[in-house]
Amino acid sequence: MADDKRLGRGLGAIFGDDVSNVLEDIQQGSDDRFGGVKTNLKIKDIRVNPYQPRRHFDDDKIAELANSIRIHGLFTPILVRETSKGYELVAGERRLRASKTLELEEIAAIVVNFDDEQMMEIALIENVQREDLSVIEEAMAYQTLIEKLDLTQDQVAKRVSKSRSHITNLLRLLRLPDSVKKMVAEDKLSMGHARPLIMLEDDKLIEEVADEIISKKLSAREAERIVKDIMNPSEATDHKENKETDYSYAVSLFEDKLQTRIEIKNKKLSIHFNDDDDLNRIMEILNMIE
Repeated sequence: MADDKRLGRGLGAIFGDDVSNVLEDIQQGSDDRFGGVKTNLKIKDIRVNPYQPRRHFDDDKIAELANSIRIHGLFTPILVRETSKGYELVAGERRLRASKTLELEEIAAIVVNFDDEQMMEIALIENVQREDLSVIEEAMAYQTLIEKLDLTQDQVAKRVSKSRSHITNLLRLLRLPDSVKKMVAEDKLSMGHARPLIMLEDDKLIEEVADEIISKKLSAREAERIVKDIMNPSEATDHKENKETDYSYAVSLFEDKLQTRIEIKNKKLSIHFNDDDDLNRIMEILNMIE
């Protein structure tokens, strides 16, 4: 029987940094701290995890897993929790999807007692720690943790064992127009391409530049130059007329390091930031605060 006092606490507070291994132990039946009742369930009675951050599943990999299950059976039960509406998937969506393609009626499952907070963390950790999400899916998952659990970026970073700057940089991607976020999610644009686009404010302009990057197969550095020329047309002209005052390389290094807009003009360095959190992030990168 699970200890109710554990519920409502972050998984890291319960398991330390070993969350993924503990989930594996539960599925293998060697950890019963959250119930761990093994049974067979009707597949039609199982709903997917509402906090699953992954939006895209590779059909080929699902087919490969289904073939393995057809030949060898399911080695590892899925994890579910019981609700008033039936059972809700905790972990193992690929196994569930593969079993559905085989039109199986039942699946081996372990019923555990997790609350909503733990469900969200599990869904994120299971994917993020295995590097299984696109950067957009990862960013959306962090945003969900912030909104649903009322966490700060720093608290989220500690929960998922990532740096504060990593969380902040990914969350900034969510400011992009939906069409451009889709390009990033589908790997048509890399993180390096997307970073400079965040500095532009007009959605239509962002989409136009994104289309140009893809159509011309531009590098991340070339994408940065386009955005800089748009934001500072006079400096772009100066760059062409007087190469001796070209600080583009220094600006590029600063922007890569600080992930924000940088200007160098008249022997002055300007660092742009969006809000207090963004300023704190920059100061942390510069080792000015802990």
